[in-house]
Amino acid sequence: MKKMKLWLTAALAVVVMAVLPGAAQQAAAPAATTGSIHGHVNDPTGAPITDGIIGLSTDGGQTNKYTLHTDANGDYSGSNIAPGTYTATLREPNTPAGKVLDEFQNVKVVAGQDTTQNFDLSRPDYIKKLSPEQQKQLAKIKAENAKILKENSIIKNLNADLKQARADNKDKNYAAADALMTKDVALKPDAYLLWVELGIAQEGEKKYSDAITSLTKAIDLDKASKKPNQQVLGIAENALGEVYGDTGKIAESQAAYDAAAAADPSNAAMFYQNEAIVMNRNNQGDATVAAADKAIAANPNAPIPYYLKGQALIQKATVDPKTQKIVAPPGCVEAYEKYLQLAPNGPFAGEVKGILASIGQKEQSSYRHR
Repeated sequence: MKKMKLWLTAALAVVVMAVLPGAAQQAAAPAATTGSIHGHVNDPTGAPITDGIIGLSTDGGQTNKYTLHTDANGDYSGSNIAPGTYTATLREPNTPAGKVLDEFQNVKVVAGQDTTQNFDLSRPDYIKKLSPEQQKQLAKIKAENAKILKENSIIKNLNADLKQARADNKDKNYAAADALMTKDVALKPDAYLLWVELGIAQEGEKKYSDAITSLTKAIDLDKASKKPNQQVLGIAENALGEVYGDTGKIAESQAAYDAAAAADPSNAAMFYQNEAIVMNRNNQGDATVAAADKAIAANPNAPIPYYLKGQALIQKATVDPKTQKIVAPPGCVEAYEKYLQLAPNGPFAGEVKGILASIGQKEQSSYRHR
């Protein structure tokens, strides 16, 4: 309570002092006695000079009274500069003694003010001072830079289109993705990512021949690059496996899926599961079992390969002539039971339980509905 009263008293004292006539006024700030300078430094191509040394002298550039340095952006600044007229010079660490890259005379620094002095080595009067050979080299560099900037601009647009094409393919807007990627591969035919999305779109449109051409192109370009992208190779080979499967080219499809798994082993289980699905779709029982086994080896905890294996094997079931009971081939019941163990509430659980019941297999408690 005492602390509160003291605080109020102090506050009142401040108020009273503020209105007393003749109270002392706040002292005026002392006049500035120094100035400052800043600027930007760039080379003849327009690129920033990051190791520039700016000197301020009063003897025509012979002796620096102040030395400043450019930063990573080519900017420099200095404060507490005595007022006066200076010669501002620009050097780099390798500039010979007694030489300068550029200079400005009569640079005035005024007390309390900030002076701007840029060193733009791309200005026409500076370029005219360069030798014919230097000017020729500069023109070559500018042309190369312009080409790079144009290509970067194209790449920026291509990346935006690629993102859109992926979204279109995901949403099954295959025609839109096809049109976008067809336009873009014409602009940059060496970009394998564009060919991948084009091939996926064409496969979705059932333009199988075109899809094979596009995906093969993507694979060849990726493999030929200095650092092949193994993940992209896996995606392209996986898509190619599906296209071959859709066209009934079983051996080619199997080879493509094997190539996908070899390129990107981290996704081998997914690639082999896709192969098993495609083989099942083509009524290739033995090939389905083989692909399912490879998927299971890559990931024993994925339920779908067990279901696909069981589906392929049950097609070989026979009927015992004596008992008239269905006899499942070796591995079939085990595959179905493993599916139910991993996915007791999975989309095929009811179907699998019905099949097991029809062949006289009792439902295990470990995979009953949870």
